[in-house]
Amino acid sequence: MKIILISNRANKARTLTLNSWAKGLLSVLLLGIPVAAGTMMGVKIADGRWELLFENSMNEMQHELVVQKGQVDDSRTEANNTLRAMTLKLAEMRTRLVRIDALGEHLTQIASLEDGEFDFSSAPGIGGPEEPELFEAIDQLNMQSDLEAMFAKLDRQLNSRESQLQILTSMMSDSRLEKEQTVTGRPILKGWMSSEYGMRTDPFHGEQRWHGGVDFAGKDGSAVIAVASGVVTWSGNRSGYGKLIELNHSDGFVTRYGHNEENLVALGSVVKKGQQIARMGSSGRSTGPHVHFEVFKNGRTVDPASYIHKTNR
Repeated sequence: MKIILISNRANKARTLTLNSWAKGLLSVLLLGIPVAAGTMMGVKIADGRWELLFENSMNEMQHELVVQKGQVDDSRTEANNTLRAMTLKLAEMRTRLVRIDALGEHLTQIASLEDGEFDFSSAPGIGGPEEPELFEAIDQLNMQSDLEAMFAKLDRQLNSRESQLQILTSMMSDSRLEKEQTVTGRPILKGWMSSEYGMRTDPFHGEQRWHGGVDFAGKDGSAVIAVASGVVTWSGNRSGYGKLIELNHSDGFVTRYGHNEENLVALGSVVKKGQQIARMGSSGRSTGPHVHFEVFKNGRTVDPASYIHKTNR
């Protein structure tokens, strides 16, 4: 390799001849500078990228920590709320159990049931053959937590008490309904029996005549009451009876209340046992304020005395 040097001051040029070592050194210099520069630039860029990557990683980690902390706080809040809710539920179930027990005992006393027939202080007797399929379920129940076991026990007690209470209420409702529909008692609150059922001396002409009911004398305006629940099938004037109330009851019974001063129930009304249906008077064929009371059984008159003195048991 030859290198020609030209000077501006001289008109002649100088020539340099490079041997193998000189050429190698020059090649190294010419190639090394760009490589070194490139390497330094690459290192610089790599350092910048690494710093950026490290910074991004740190930011992501900090963000993840914040998120996890929030999740932990939410979980703690949820756990506290769940515990509080379970505590309130437990208190509510215990309160319900106490109320049901008290109500059950009270109803049992009112219903005059035999001791032990409805015992609200202990669990009812239950049983049955052991089923192999239940083994796994029993093992799972044994693994429940104390709190879950407590809830399960209270739930069973509540179900038991509610079942007993429903049966007792149904029995009392049936008994109450039977008492409401049974013809018993007097059709007045105050007064006395002035004429019995059967043959008697007619007060207007003194001859023997059939009297198909009983008379209860009293004061004008005194309460006339229904001796059983029923439906009003007559409310108005009727020959001989004056102002009459007729009630249709269950089991083929019909009762009549005559000579009223005022009828207080209308045709088609539903009345309850003991409800005031009229005011005592002397309307129709009557000698003074009283109520003429008749009882019909399957369309025929019967002596009201047996029903007047009858009591519900």
